[in-house]
Amino acid sequence: MLRICTVLLLTLAGAAQAESAFPVTLDHKYGSTTIDAEPLRVVSVGFSDQDDILALGVQPVAIREWYGEMPYATWPWAQDELGDAQPVVLGRGNLDYETIAELEPDLIIGISSGMSNREYKRLSRIAPTLPQSGDYIDYGVPWDVRARTIGRALGKYEQADAMVSRLEARIDAVAENHPEFEGQQAAIAFYYNGDVGAYSTNDLRSRLMESFGFDIPDVYDEEAGNSFYASFSEERIDLLDVDVLVWLAGNDALEAVDGLSLRPMLTAYQEGREVFVGELLGGAFSFMSPLSMDYLLDELVPELALAVDGDPETVVPSSVE
Repeated sequence: MLRICTVLLLTLAGAAQAESAFPVTLDHKYGSTTIDAEPLRVVSVGFSDQDDILALGVQPVAIREWYGEMPYATWPWAQDELGDAQPVVLGRGNLDYETIAELEPDLIIGISSGMSNREYKRLSRIAPTLPQSGDYIDYGVPWDVRARTIGRALGKYEQADAMVSRLEARIDAVAENHPEFEGQQAAIAFYYNGDVGAYSTNDLRSRLMESFGFDIPDVYDEEAGNSFYASFSEERIDLLDVDVLVWLAGNDALEAVDGLSLRPMLTAYQEGREVFVGELLGGAFSFMSPLSMDYLLDELVPELALAVDGDPETVVPSSVE
């Protein structure tokens, strides 16, 4: 009986906290959005926002596909939070306004959507819409800002803040436990359609590497301009001549990158300082969410440590698989 009463009190307290969080007004790139009451039917049009929504105990009625073709556009680290829900999957291309309207949402979240002002206005005619912040480039809102903003929108800020704080402590611990990362130059590189490239410091993945203590070369920001990545021809592969080189190229990354004829000139190649990120880990790295972060840290950090241990004889497992 006591346990039932305790659970009831906690439930009532949570409901009261959510109720007191509204109305809430959130500023963004296109102005501000006011949410009058706790959202019950949430549509996620961002490419990774579903993770933050699910982490806060809300199951979206629709989720937008990014890549990977996972069940209900939900990757393995978020399946438990999805549970038995069967959200509508929206395509990664143009927004399907008719389908979204038919779902009768009371909130549309698109912080990681890169939506235009025109798209925002059209979505806002359906329901209150939360696009990206104007403080960062499109697709460049930091993971912690995204999580806390979605927490405010859902009336669950304290829960979001606690999630973020726990993960920030884990990231800080990586830097503390691996002083050898400090000052090492790193690149998050890709090879796609014959072009190679690297992510700038406007990208969440490069920012995480900086949090570990690595330096991202300034040239990537210079080459990227207002984008979050820089793309260049193989003839300029020397731009990837860094201390540790992390390749994002899917499950066939090693085979694909082996086709780069100038790759052997890179110090990272010569000294065994390359890390290859497959599809699942690459997804966790790209989503950079409260749900993917633990898996990401568990898998990526040991590989980085092996890559920068100073011994060319050390084998980085992902470079030989």
